[in-house]
Amino acid sequence: MSGEHWIGASKALGHLVPTSGTYPHICDRTVAAEDTLSGQPLHVARWEKPRYCAACAHDKHRKAHPSTPDNRRPNTMPDIATLRETALAAAARGWHVFPLRPDDKRPAFPDHPADACTGTDPRCHNGHTGWEARATTDPDRICRGWASTPYGVGIACGPSRLVVVDLDALKPWQDIPAAWLGKGVDHGGQVLDDLCRTVGQPFPFETYTVRTGRGGLHLYFRHPAIGPGLRNTSGDRGNGLGWLIDTRAHGGYVVAAGSTVVGLAYTTACDLPVADLPGWLADRLTPAPLPPQRPVVVDLPGGRAGAYLDAAINRQLDHLRHAAEGERNHTLYVSAVALGQLAAGGALPAGQAETLLTEVALSIGLTRFETARTIRSGLAAGARRPRTVAA
Repeated sequence: MSGEHWIGASKALGHLVPTSGTYPHICDRTVAAEDTLSGQPLHVARWEKPRYCAACAHDKHRKAHPSTPDNRRPNTMPDIATLRETALAAAARGWHVFPLRPDDKRPAFPDHPADACTGTDPRCHNGHTGWEARATTDPDRICRGWASTPYGVGIACGPSRLVVVDLDALKPWQDIPAAWLGKGVDHGGQVLDDLCRTVGQPFPFETYTVRTGRGGLHLYFRHPAIGPGLRNTSGDRGNGLGWLIDTRAHGGYVVAAGSTVVGLAYTTACDLPVADLPGWLADRLTPAPLPPQRPVVVDLPGGRAGAYLDAAINRQLDHLRHAAEGERNHTLYVSAVALGQLAAGGALPAGQAETLLTEVALSIGLTRFETARTIRSGLAAGARRPRTVAA
């Protein structure tokens, strides 16, 4: 499986095995992980946490292989000035950045989920504002954001017009699918190389590339200028390029080179200009077209109450239809809150509100997964502040 394409890529990109950083135990606190489709923090059950803890995995490996030397280096985090320069350098490339929690891959802001937003955070005065909407290339905002806290640097792929192919290294706790057993495959690069050979395409390694703290690789590409917006995919969920390969695009983010996660550094492996996403990869990552949508009929009361309600619903749906790229999921949440208030006040059945929002959200390119979750959160938040329509 490690053919000449992959060998050439590995020579160009350097060693694939992480060699630096101390593994602190994170079993007793929130796990640094994100949902592969939405990029939002992943809530992991207590019994699963050791699977996501690098220290536990390392200890398990040491017990199984006692002769393995300990090559770990002291835990060193970059200082604030270095991280600020990292953020500014990414913004100078046109990439929209936002703060990550120090030495973590979770967004620093917002520090609460959408369905728990109270509006008291000044950043949420117009409704819950997620990390993608906060991402910026403004040097002044970046300097203020990285003035006193060593935040990591996240790059929002959608606003940055990036598609990042994430080639993961096999983790000690991961199971190998039956199709790959006995083939010596332990890295997404090998899986991608196998795919390239199957379709008769060269391995696309001539682009800007970042090595992750655990030996993975992020291949950066420019999002196609025409065609539908590409979303995140996951090899483990069967909607991506293959096992150990995820992609990040609209609705996703990556950790920038120069940041650390649990003491492990993300570094630039290949400092080439970002290449265009190869057409054959774009074709494979393009979501299937939506089935024809049936019109939604909503029974409204007559008179002024009906006219007011009709205007309120259409205003929210039109706002969602015209949401700018990078703002669509946030706009969906705001509209769901507004219709959730009306539903809680008895003016509109919650099921009809959900159907209306879903139809528009899918038509503007949001995925079914993020649409369902965002609408559910927005309706729940709106239900806490009912709004009635006078008869």
